[in-house]
Amino acid sequence: MEKELAKHICKKLIGRGANDVVISLVNLDAKQIKFVNNGIVKTGTEYLKSLNVFANIKNRLVSTTLKDFSEKSADQLVRNILDFAKNIHEKKDYYGIAKGPFKYNKVNDLYDKNYDNADLVDLTERGINASLENAKRASGIMEASNANIYLYTSGNVEVEQEGTHFYFSIRSFYDKESSGHKTISGRTLKNFNTEKTGKESGLIAKDAKNPAEGNPGKFDVILDPLASAPLFDAVGSSASIFNVEAGTSFFTNKLNKKIASNKFTLYDDPTINDGLNSTFFDAEGFPTRKNTIIKNGVFRTYLHNTSTAKKYKTKTTGNAGLVSPEPTNIVIENGKISREKLIREVKSGLLITNVWYTRFTNYATGDFSTIPRDGIFVIKNGSIEGPIKNIRISDNMLRILLNIKDKANDIQQIRSWEAEIPVITPSILVKNVNITRPVL
Repeated sequence: MEKELAKHICKKLIGRGANDVVISLVNLDAKQIKFVNNGIVKTGTEYLKSLNVFANIKNRLVSTTLKDFSEKSADQLVRNILDFAKNIHEKKDYYGIAKGPFKYNKVNDLYDKNYDNADLVDLTERGINASLENAKRASGIMEASNANIYLYTSGNVEVEQEGTHFYFSIRSFYDKESSGHKTISGRTLKNFNTEKTGKESGLIAKDAKNPAEGNPGKFDVILDPLASAPLFDAVGSSASIFNVEAGTSFFTNKLNKKIASNKFTLYDDPTINDGLNSTFFDAEGFPTRKNTIIKNGVFRTYLHNTSTAKKYKTKTTGNAGLVSPEPTNIVIENGKISREKLIREVKSGLLITNVWYTRFTNYATGDFSTIPRDGIFVIKNGSIEGPIKNIRISDNMLRILLNIKDKANDIQQIRSWEAEIPVITPSILVKNVNITRPVL
């Protein structure tokens, strides 16, 4: 019924003069558990259904959503789209969607058959109890979802994918000034170890007790995966050709130029196993692939959909975004040494386990600031000396990329409220990071 309705809308729009139509039907089962001060305070389940319609009528682009799944509502939606298109400006540099049919390579580990029977309460309590081996209280969230996406387009595409997602975030507290934060996420429960996550969070909180005031200056800094993810989230977004055109990318005019350390390679990889945004087709049904954005410090490609690729006389990277090409999973090439050995490389520096309020004062140049939170530790002669507080990173992303000195082999998938695009990254050592004091 629902799929037939999608086909009905597409046929109606094409019959009334639409050039391109893309319809995605999404069925989502979502579960959530919130816990505060060691106890579960809320559990909930949502069932969401939407039929999303994108239409190109003579290069006038309209995007809308159908909530009432009836043929009468669908016909009214078609009329609304056509009426709305008459009143918007033509997008003269729009060049259409992908034309299929296509052959797809499946991506592994996207669906966990045990989703319905997963004991999320037990997984949550295991994480809390592990945290309390060192911390005094813990708060956070557990999320799980099962999404089915059906895509139907006027470009001869009909494809469907089902996938599960799991996410656990725990912030542990030892006292008023010491805390630790860790997350774990994935598409299956195979390596979803909430106990390990909770224990690591609690240990950071305990080690961060009695912090001293931090000092401003230039320091070699090790960024844990949770701390570096918001920065590389911005790197992935800046690779979108849409952001380049909008003036909100620090990669404008950087194609084939050296913009990072020789030791730094970054991919966008929608085909990676267990990747939170992994998919074998993009938003217009084009087969996805791994794209190398930065290779040994050299910027290799912008991210394109079919339309922007035609505009720039290149090939789509499989990153639609029907209007704005976008990254899927940002992957930093893993390091070759342990995190402990990475710490031993630092004579005078800092270990930062988490950041928040990452803000760009100038997207075009890459100027930004972010506030380290939770455990921040001084490193002297390769050893962790003790915790500090009240510092800010005020620097430039292009300078950060050029100053990457080394990486550990502790790669981890991170999703957070400051890194909506999943980032798969190890701990990273950056030299001469500018540390200031926050404005209180």
